[in-house]
Amino acid sequence: MDRDTAEPQVESLPGPNAQQWIDFHSKRAAPSEYSHDFVWDITAEADGPFVTDVDGNVLLDFTCHIGAAPLGYDNEKVLSKLREFDLVEPMKIAGQDLYFGAGPDPETTEFPGSSHLMDRLVDVSSEYGMDTVFLSNSGAEAVENAMKITHDHKPTAQYGVAFAGSFHGRTLGTLSLTKSKDVYTRHYPQVAGVETVPFCDDRGCTPDTCDCGFFTDAGSRFRNSLAPEGGHIDPGEVAFAILEPIQGVGGYRFPSQEFMAEVGDVCDTYDIPLVVDEIQSGVGRTGRMWASEHYAVDPDVICAAKGLRVGATVSRSELFPDQKNRLGSTFGGGDILASMYGAFTLEAIEEHDLLDNATSRGEAAKERLRDGAPDHVEDVRGKGLMLAVEFDTAERRDAVVKAALERGMLTLGCGKKTIRLLPPLDVTEREVELGTELFCEAMQAVASTATA
Repeated sequence: MDRDTAEPQVESLPGPNAQQWIDFHSKRAAPSEYSHDFVWDITAEADGPFVTDVDGNVLLDFTCHIGAAPLGYDNEKVLSKLREFDLVEPMKIAGQDLYFGAGPDPETTEFPGSSHLMDRLVDVSSEYGMDTVFLSNSGAEAVENAMKITHDHKPTAQYGVAFAGSFHGRTLGTLSLTKSKDVYTRHYPQVAGVETVPFCDDRGCTPDTCDCGFFTDAGSRFRNSLAPEGGHIDPGEVAFAILEPIQGVGGYRFPSQEFMAEVGDVCDTYDIPLVVDEIQSGVGRTGRMWASEHYAVDPDVICAAKGLRVGATVSRSELFPDQKNRLGSTFGGGDILASMYGAFTLEAIEEHDLLDNATSRGEAAKERLRDGAPDHVEDVRGKGLMLAVEFDTAERRDAVVKAALERGMLTLGCGKKTIRLLPPLDVTEREVELGTELFCEAMQAVASTATA
């Protein structure tokens, strides 16, 4: 496949082969959220955002597997380095209990491992003074470990603070911090002591204009919940405050500078560790390595995964427990291939100036989407290549997802009535023009078919 000339080509979705794979998969798989009847053929041609399904349809994928494939499919920026490595068995080891290397020393090795990945993560988080990493398998585990280390750091802690609309994972611990759709949390047991405050998603919000309930005449709901400000919570008993700098599942909600500055100031004033969930927004997605860099906050813990290929909890050494085996993860950090992918992804972002590419291509995409948006589009927003289009109704949103798919473009819904677009970080000018043209056609096609 030639990425420079590839075009979406769709006959039917799902095609007959895809339907066989879906039926076969469904016989044993527990019900889950399959956004499309799209079956990727891992043996067929693919490159960047272009991918082939099992019926030979070629699609333009602007989902990047919800950000978990930051460079799309079969990208030479990563594959060219992986081809040099002779795969070994086992590819997974008990990572936090055993070391692994490649050759006599870490300086001359050709192949990075988990040690190099951790070292690189410290480099890209150095502005926050972070020097220590714990690797795990997933974003949920990264958040769970953030909860653990902050509670260990404050042994008297009884509380945590989360924000409305948040999504932090599907383990029981992270579900206690998830404050979005009730389908994620209904009837499941909760960790006690988690307080919820509003997330202000008005990008221009100030204390004078706020109507979400976060800011009050006396400060903010977060500040006012603390005992020194008249609330009932002793700040010394708050283990952490956790937020997504940009909410993902909750609807690609971008906060105001004033909101983020207030959260940061409260955490600084009362020595409350600020945990940022960068699982979807991090690793270059917004044009910065971490979305937090767009705002006036200094996080104490960064949780990363998805585009990193492994889970990672990044912080300062003093926040991590000193006691051995206080943290543990049998396979976390021991996935040899995933560690290499993570290190090569960070290398590619630096070597090919992909932060700048994300910024410029994201701005171009927003401009084209705004120019082509019909009246039923309420908002087009984004930072870098973390883009969102919000519609007047959920029905309209769903119809646009379907219409885009019929034209050979993969997109994803989020929140109540929003579509998120996540092109690969090295997306080209041609691909932005092609994708936005297809998406605008889909929006126009449903202008009169999915009414409010």
